[in-house]
Amino acid sequence: MPQKENQTIQSAPSTSATVSTVAENNKRIAKNTLLLYIRMLLTMIVSLYTVRVVLHTLGIVDYGLYNVVGGVVTMFSFFSNTMAVASQRFFTFELGRNDLVQLKKIFSMTMTIYIMLAAIVLLLAETVGLWFVNTQMTIPADRMDAVRWVYQFSIFSFIMTMLTVPYNGAMIAHEKMNVYAYVSIIEVTLKLIIVYLLVMFSFDKLKTYAVLIFTLTTIVTFIYRTYSKCSFQECRYIFYWDTPQFKQLLSYSGWNLLGAVAGVLNGQGINIILNIFFGPAVNTARGIAYHVNSTINQFVQNFMKATNPQIIKYYAANEKERMMKLVFLSSKLSFLLLFVLSMPVLLETKFIFALWLKEVPEYVVLFTRLIIIAALIDTLSYSLMTAAQATGDIKKYTIVVGSLMLLNLPISYLFLKLGFNPAIVFYISIIITFACLIARTVILKQMISAFDIKYFYIKIIPRLLLVVLVSSVLSYVLRLIFSEGIIKPLLTIIVGILITSIAIYTFGLNHEERRMVFKLFNRKKVIK
Repeated sequence: MPQKENQTIQSAPSTSATVSTVAENNKRIAKNTLLLYIRMLLTMIVSLYTVRVVLHTLGIVDYGLYNVVGGVVTMFSFFSNTMAVASQRFFTFELGRNDLVQLKKIFSMTMTIYIMLAAIVLLLAETVGLWFVNTQMTIPADRMDAVRWVYQFSIFSFIMTMLTVPYNGAMIAHEKMNVYAYVSIIEVTLKLIIVYLLVMFSFDKLKTYAVLIFTLTTIVTFIYRTYSKCSFQECRYIFYWDTPQFKQLLSYSGWNLLGAVAGVLNGQGINIILNIFFGPAVNTARGIAYHVNSTINQFVQNFMKATNPQIIKYYAANEKERMMKLVFLSSKLSFLLLFVLSMPVLLETKFIFALWLKEVPEYVVLFTRLIIIAALIDTLSYSLMTAAQATGDIKKYTIVVGSLMLLNLPISYLFLKLGFNPAIVFYISIIITFACLIARTVILKQMISAFDIKYFYIKIIPRLLLVVLVSSVLSYVLRLIFSEGIIKPLLTIIVGILITSIAIYTFGLNHEERRMVFKLFNRKKVIK
């Protein structure tokens, strides 16, 4: 972290926050989590329906092409991802210090950088990216023209979204999660309209879908930007350039760059090499599997969206002990939230897909199970990542974790070259995700002395493993006992959720956390 910022933190008061302030923060977390869950439920229901219709309308090949070609554009998102983390962190940090003047400067500076990045992305996408799509990917010759449409509109959508990131960052920093819930109502309505128009129009379905998704992106980003401009004083862009501040942002973003590149290569890079080796049908299976995982994972992401600003603000106020308490609780609850939803999906994946999709692509069942397992491991790291980002001193953290993540692509390519089936890339991902978790805890202990690594591995992890073991064994045994028939999968899902919930309450939570859950259901304050 830059020296100036360190001095500010060190000189901050060391006394604990008042009881009323803490209670207000926790009340805000609970409220924001609830609002984000409402948003998630709306998007989840519509999203599952639209995927079913879009897959049936486009077909397996065209759906896979849309997924992988859009992924080529997303490959350039490491620019955007890097600055998104930086802007989010600095916005929240300055809010924690109540420095509106500095906040305005950071917003304008961030927007200036994003405009520069948008120009760079456009240049690279229209040269290197276009060459890659035309010459290196496995695309049926008769679909090349439609693919070019998808690619160009994906570029437009991506740049528009990228230029909205600073506004969204300001919204999250101000913890205005209710806006996401309200906009989601508009967004899901537009998605339903898109599905209707896609079926009704007689034009090329892939081209039509690309144009409609671009239109949706345009409307939603316009709403977010308009709201932020009207609601937050700092969101008034005026060209502003401050070389020291630019270096500060760039220094922070620079070390984030490795992590951002690794994240993009882990996602879209793997998708592209699967296309090269196996064609668009496997991309469809991967795309649907990731869609299921992201739908379930929204519960965790919404919870972390509500807690992340508080973690950073506690650090800015030098409340390290309170910050680590929230970090540990967030890590545990993130895993448990995802697990209680993942358990029935893991048990009855085949049944769920047969009920959901008219045509189930090959590999989609196995891909889904492996992706969910990797996601469960990764949830333990979410709050650890936020804690590391809060310090601003992320050089060592990013080098170690980013380097581990980067291994995924070359190792996956090697195994595919040796003739392994496409599922091998997800087995490799699980191993690397686990290695990254260990690396994060070791480095975070060096970054923040208040981080108790022994508590994490002795008090948190064993409880979570016990929940997984008890839930998995009991649910599987009961699944074998149930009589065969159409009702068996439904019973398995219901009983699986019930058993997992009981195991979480009994083994996953300690006495204090059980008391918090009881108070939550009684609509009292969540955290003492």
